[in-house]
Amino acid sequence: MDTGFLVALYDRREPMHKVCQQLHEEIANPLSTCEAVLTETLHILRALPIAQQHILASIAEGILEIPFQLSSASARVQATMQKYQDTPASLADACLVQMADELNTGDILTLDSDFRHYRWRQTRHFNLLIPIE
Repeated sequence: MDTGFLVALYDRREPMHKVCQQLHEEIANPLSTCEAVLTETLHILRALPIAQQHILASIAEGILEIPFQLSSASARVQATMQKYQDTPASLADACLVQMADELNTGDILTLDSDFRHYRWRQTRHFNLLIPIE
């Protein structure tokens, strides 16, 4: 899961809230993300402390997993950020690209059209689970 998805899921004012909520209900748990995404999400939702609490509780409940460790993949994440410096790739995006490699899946819940441009395993397109126009 990417930041935009999580923000839209927990902020009812977001235009994609209902779409994200419906997908979240349809997709089997647990869902995976990285700490960089959580940092961005919690920062964006800082005015919604209940949303922040729900996100953190979902980690404790096993609904949301954080299988990625930046400490063991920092060189690869840095290389991804350099490769996509024209976009530019954020730390969170680069971590998600690396996480896709590690988890062997390009399925992603994102509202970020940059994932049309990014590749996992060097050449594989991401499978955007939310249609982005």
